[in-house]
Amino acid sequence: MNIIELENVEKEYADRKAVGGISLSIKQGEVFGILGPNGAGKTTTLLMLSAQLQPTNGVVWFNQMELTKNMKKVKSSVGVVPQEIALYSEMNGFDNLYFFGSLYGMKRKELKKRVTSLLKITGLSDRAREPLSQYSGGMKRRINIAAALLHNPKVVLMDEPTVGIDPQSRIKIYKLIDLLKREGKTVIYTTHYMEEATSLCDRVAIIDHGKLLMLDSVSNLVDSVAAGIIEFQLRAHEQLEQALLEISHLPFVKEVENSGLKISIVVTMDIQEAIGTLMNKLQTKKILIENLVIMPPNLETVFLRLTGKALRE
Repeated sequence: MNIIELENVEKEYADRKAVGGISLSIKQGEVFGILGPNGAGKTTTLLMLSAQLQPTNGVVWFNQMELTKNMKKVKSSVGVVPQEIALYSEMNGFDNLYFFGSLYGMKRKELKKRVTSLLKITGLSDRAREPLSQYSGGMKRRINIAAALLHNPKVVLMDEPTVGIDPQSRIKIYKLIDLLKREGKTVIYTTHYMEEATSLCDRVAIIDHGKLLMLDSVSNLVDSVAAGIIEFQLRAHEQLEQALLEISHLPFVKEVENSGLKISIVVTMDIQEAIGTLMNKLQTKKILIENLVIMPPNLETVFLRLTGKALRE
């Protein structure tokens, strides 16, 4: 069952189109990753998914409700974990959670029980009475997540929750995400760490320039680059046509692309063996190359191939 669906969603500002017609669906109970370089439209998409922003065109459905007509209901079903710590540093952990929980209209007994439970889940019970100003960066990240879970939301949106934190806190957050998934909650997760997307996400959407470039499971995304990619630069433009012809006839070549003299090859056999055969073929034809780069079969290679950029660019 899909809990969120976007149908040709666009978002325009006065000077630009931040999102240009994205259609996708997010399943109930999955960890759904969104990857995109800076300026890709990722933040705008997240704001629309969490009912903080209305699309200019298109429709967002949340649990079969049209978002623009049910903003209040949608917001009550979504927990947002922003990059910034949206809590009061002079207040202690327990009081922070109790205060924000009271804004949801929860009864005192129920709220106290919920706050105590979340402090335990996030590993902060022993620091509950200390002000947040004494918390480490990782502890602040964890209590930020706890605040987003107070009202027991169906969907939890986490925007780079592990940036700049200690390994212990990172592991606790991973375990918490696993717990949320086992409870049947949907987690929408953005990250700049490819290993996180690979290990945590059931499916990943890659976006750039406001467009959805690819959406699939991590394993299927990685399979799209087979055994890896070989990139290199030709030295002479007059050899381009011959080089492309010779390369396309090699049995282990799945795809060949070029941008000017830069050639990119997706190979289906061991990449080191493929390089040896490729180099022998090019040398036989006296085709000169330089700047050879090997890209292994992983999510980062898929991302670079689709966007031409590193994730943080």
